[in-house]
Amino acid sequence: MKHIKHCFYVALLPVFFSACNVVKSELKPTQIGICTNLANGEKMQQYGYTYVEEGVSRFLAPTKPEEEFEIILNELANSPLPVKACNSFIPGNLKSVGNEAAHHDILTFAETAFRRAQRAGVEIIVFGSGGSRSIPEGFSRKKGRAQFIELGKKMALIAQKFNIIIVLEPLNTTECNFINSVSEGGEIVKEINHRHFMLLADLYHMKMENESPDTLVKYGKLIRHVHIAEKQDRAVPGTYDEDFRPYFNALKKMGYRGKISIEARWIDFDTQIPTAMETIKRQLNN
Repeated sequence: MKHIKHCFYVALLPVFFSACNVVKSELKPTQIGICTNLANGEKMQQYGYTYVEEGVSRFLAPTKPEEEFEIILNELANSPLPVKACNSFIPGNLKSVGNEAAHHDILTFAETAFRRAQRAGVEIIVFGSGGSRSIPEGFSRKKGRAQFIELGKKMALIAQKFNIIIVLEPLNTTECNFINSVSEGGEIVKEINHRHFMLLADLYHMKMENESPDTLVKYGKLIRHVHIAEKQDRAVPGTYDEDFRPYFNALKKMGYRGKISIEARWIDFDTQIPTAMETIKRQLNN
């Protein structure tokens, strides 16, 4: 009898592993949001969006008194959607690199932002901040890179304290002269080497830099967040019907289960939000 049971289980193994492979090939992000004001949450919810990505300055207001942040928390309490991520992190006047690097001020600013983010239920802080991290003309790129890594390591420790994940956002060369690809960002994240300082893949910036979707697979273990917009005019997905399927297939291949935020230039928010959702879902499932 034991021999029969053993044969039965062995016979089922190919079926089991075949089913696992099917599930893996169909992995897709479970949540789609929009980089916008919290006030748009009700409109977004109607079309299946599950979260809002706000701005650090407006939503977390690190430079404002606690009383003003309490008002924002009351707005959040009345919103049908949560705020799960915030972008536009470090103000341009606080330099991450160069002779005017202000690491002490940045870390003070970051601690307030992370503490408030935890209170608001925010999980992810996007570190794009091209104005802060651009390397000044004539300044050593090697030294600037070392400065940024030093800042990242210190910032990660603060983020850990408040259970926040920082995600480094590569920006195209028209917006910033430092960290312009997922591969460059991935190598920096590796050197920072902290689970609270990870990587963002922005499909718009990848398209602008002609970066291969294969890069997503190579650095997949580091990617915790994704932004999306069409290359032409940084338009909302569906505007010019650009093809994101090679990038989506790469995300599936590396087993990505995180969020996708639309970070685009909206022409008419109310009429475009259903088209954007339909476009993303259709291409994810093809």
